[in-house]
Amino acid sequence: MSKLDQYTTIFSDYAWGMPLLILLIGGGLFFLIYSRFAPFLYLGHAVNVLRGKYDDPDSPGDINHFQALSTALAATVGMGNIAGVAVAITTGGPGAIFWMWISATVGMATKFFTCTLAIMFRGKDSLGHIQGGPMYVIREGLGKKWQPLAVFFSLAGLIGCLPLFQANQLRESVFQVFLAPAGIEDSTNLRLIIGTGMALVVGLVIFGGIKRIGNVAAKMVPAMVLLYVGSVLTIILLNADKIGETFGLIFSDAFTGSAVLGGALGELIRTGVKRAAFSNEAGIGTAPMAHGAAKTEVPIREGLIAMMGPFIDTIVVCTMTALALIITGAWSSGNTQGISVTLQAFEIGLPGVGSYLLMLCGAIFALTTLFSYSYYGGKCLGYLVGAQNQHWYNYFYVASIVFGSVVSITSVINIIDGMFALMAIPTMLSTIMLSPKVASAAKIYFQELKLENKMMR
Repeated sequence: MSKLDQYTTIFSDYAWGMPLLILLIGGGLFFLIYSRFAPFLYLGHAVNVLRGKYDDPDSPGDINHFQALSTALAATVGMGNIAGVAVAITTGGPGAIFWMWISATVGMATKFFTCTLAIMFRGKDSLGHIQGGPMYVIREGLGKKWQPLAVFFSLAGLIGCLPLFQANQLRESVFQVFLAPAGIEDSTNLRLIIGTGMALVVGLVIFGGIKRIGNVAAKMVPAMVLLYVGSVLTIILLNADKIGETFGLIFSDAFTGSAVLGGALGELIRTGVKRAAFSNEAGIGTAPMAHGAAKTEVPIREGLIAMMGPFIDTIVVCTMTALALIITGAWSSGNTQGISVTLQAFEIGLPGVGSYLLMLCGAIFALTTLFSYSYYGGKCLGYLVGAQNQHWYNYFYVASIVFGSVVSITSVINIIDGMFALMAIPTMLSTIMLSPKVASAAKIYFQELKLENKMMR
């Protein structure tokens, strides 16, 4: 196990080098400036689109705008928001959350471009069904000569979309809350039993396809976000006198990294960007696969919907977690086991009930992510070997839940981080190359919207 930790750490560190940070953050800043911040000015319109005002049941696609966003959020609002933030702050200090905010802000622009392209350049799989995602954007938008880039994304996605982190941290939370207090010792056999139970539950949903996943996500995601944010807000309000001090620590530590890293600012920024990318997946390429299934013929509308993802996921939910960790002091306890740190914060903030509330939220977070990621990995396999064979991925996916429950959190984080880095390369390169198409379509759409609003007056 220690050898696996060592090799996966080398892989993750190499993949998340400076070139990738420049590609993700620099690319996001480019999209932000290139769009002249226009998409940010139409978030109110995006809410109307989300509410179904512009829905057309006859449009191509499988799910409506709300289900598309819910499916994407089900994948992003997960253990990354609970355990991932804890990992970021315990390894990078409170300032890591500042760089998660920066990454999320530029990530909103990135999501607008990547998910607009997911509709603009949808393609057909081997069975003739309409599909979206970076591999189809590359094939349909850039042409067959760029096919190796699409294949590269799909290969990385086969591993990057595995639910190792969610399975690992859900198993850990079950053990910490229910089994450890009862005197039950952690063991490989116990991990196998918990992992097998999770695999059975997930299998019941994912073998139903994207429509069942979308329906389940649409019901579970709003409730889980409200429950989690409500619980954390209670902790924050009970410690209202520490809010100013907490934000002061975040901003001061953001430029020094002094709390943990001895002033290694570059490493602190990398930690924040990695955890934000894992949390909201802007630029990674998974969300475009969900939004590419939306019932719409207007690409810009889906881009506007997708922008809400990083805001809800990172600016709202991750910030809530970070405040709870810092206000309660759990982040500096010396524990670096992800979900265990957040459990500690909840128990300090809400004695007696905190750990159970987090267990409930964590279970819903993890399960909805487990449901959605199977769809992403299946689409990657379908692109590589034909859609008629993509259902085989679900068996591999379910088996990986058991594997993720057994191995260490270090190996899990490194494997997924490294594969996310590889997925980001073709996603960001293709989006940058096709960005003029998005800018042109956005200009026309927003002009028509202004004219429509003017006529309504």
